[in-house]
Amino acid sequence: MHTELTHLLGIEYPILQGGMAWVAEYHLAAAVSNAGGLGQIGAGGATGDWLRMQIREVRKRTENPFGVNLMLLNPKADEIAGIVAEEKVPVVTTGAGTPEKYMQMWKDAGIKVIPVVSSVAFARRMERCGADAVVAEGCESGGHIGESTTMALVPQVVDAVHIPVVAAGGIADGRGLAASFMLGAKGIQMGTRFVATKEARVHENYKQKILDAKDIDTRVTGRSTGHPVRVLRNEMVKTYTEMERAGASFEELEELTSGALKRAVEDGDVGDGSVMAGQISGLVHEELSCKELILQIVEEADRLLTKTTFYED
Repeated sequence: MHTELTHLLGIEYPILQGGMAWVAEYHLAAAVSNAGGLGQIGAGGATGDWLRMQIREVRKRTENPFGVNLMLLNPKADEIAGIVAEEKVPVVTTGAGTPEKYMQMWKDAGIKVIPVVSSVAFARRMERCGADAVVAEGCESGGHIGESTTMALVPQVVDAVHIPVVAAGGIADGRGLAASFMLGAKGIQMGTRFVATKEARVHENYKQKILDAKDIDTRVTGRSTGHPVRVLRNEMVKTYTEMERAGASFEELEELTSGALKRAVEDGDVGDGSVMAGQISGLVHEELSCKELILQIVEEADRLLTKTTFYED
């Protein structure tokens, strides 16, 4: 299944694994890349030493392209951006800000740069500053989100830029891949669906929380702070929501959620931890290997796209 995106990145299938902090580490990244997609290391709140180790561990396990996701709000963003360049990581994706000040350094290192965007204006800005592609991510996704849905955002971004667009948010199967192609995207990025894979080194409680989720089980916290985050509902979310309604300060809310994602991912605290996951959780019912998942998605999309009609006579 070759598209402009697979040619750009040198991958077999147009599927990117999201760079989820504390979830996307070298075991998962290598497995996705070996399966023909683009695996990514989530730099999130990482240190430089940790990231360098992760990059080298991925390279021990695959000869295929892989990426690093840099959350630009990370206090160590400058250091991490430099390590990405020094290690000549094939691809870097970015979120929570603009990577413009790093662009030339990465380009000089031969790195493909793919910012995550939540608006047409930001997509155009990223194209102007030299991005190779953009991920248009709808608010159905887990973690930090924008306001537009994937269905509305993707075709508008496709119409606005001349570089490949990757669809993200609310995608978990071949129907999502086929639909993304219909919207004009050249590939997809998935986060939540890759959490429920055999190679994802997250606590079983976190995986099971996703597998047990229903379609209405996500909530968005943090709208009052200007930093909305989609998570699966639990006791922490209930407390957070009550504090928001009571007018709690940004500092009080930050204190409540400090370290909450790590507690959920590593310790399995899915009651008081932050279980970041997308609305697509209700469609995830089984734990597969990365290879099984990617082949299943590609085969399903291919069947749908080769049908001669989508409607009854």
